[in-house]
Amino acid sequence: MTPSETPPLPADEAGDEPRQRICDNVAVVRGRIAAACRQAGRDPGEVRLVAVTKYVDAVTTATVLAAGCQDLAESRPQSIWEKADLLATAAPPPRWHLIGHLQRNKIRRTLPLLTMLESLDSLRLLEAIAAEAVRQAVVCSVLVEVNLTDDPGRSGAAIDDVPALVAAAASTRQIQLLGLMGMAGHPDAADADPRRDFARLRQLRDDLAESVADSEMLRELSIGMSGDFEAAILEGSTIVRVGSALFEGLD
Repeated sequence: MTPSETPPLPADEAGDEPRQRICDNVAVVRGRIAAACRQAGRDPGEVRLVAVTKYVDAVTTATVLAAGCQDLAESRPQSIWEKADLLATAAPPPRWHLIGHLQRNKIRRTLPLLTMLESLDSLRLLEAIAAEAVRQAVVCSVLVEVNLTDDPGRSGAAIDDVPALVAAAASTRQIQLLGLMGMAGHPDAADADPRRDFARLRQLRDDLAESVADSEMLRELSIGMSGDFEAAILEGSTIVRVGSALFEGLD
């Protein structure tokens, strides 16, 4: 699907106008992704759009899926459980990303539903996921979440702890390490500079790539959201997590 295409949406409970609005918004976002890639001298196919559906209901989530966004992200495991059940017969099926913290007591039920865990943030969680992955005979694809701003209120591993976490993930057979995830500092901060924060994560990824056996383990950079994904693409993002921009104009 090219960025400018507007796929037809099936009739459902969302109503014609909301469905078309979402479809138009998806097309606009894909167009912005393509424009940022052109500016960066990159192929738009290198950047995956992940639709963040954590603030919308299952009907709206199904509409986003029908609009061509197969990668869907939630911040709570329970939301994935509920929506995965409701969208179990969707075609194509959603690919679920967890972008919030995964509690150890929710690993067993969540693991078989995930395409990617983007929020691995501790050795303790890594060990628990690996043990459950062995029990279920699956491999869990993960990104290590990095706290780029050293803000104690933010989730993610501290930058100083990331090398050890990456090394452990890279050496764990039931874990497929794919890269790093992070968020820019708060946009209202006096020294806000998302490109600086994204460049910091890219440099960390590049430095760590030299320490792992296979650089493909760190090919993904999940950075950029609705307000700053163009800046993230200019700094090498391969995954942008977009929510509010997909739902503009909806009541």
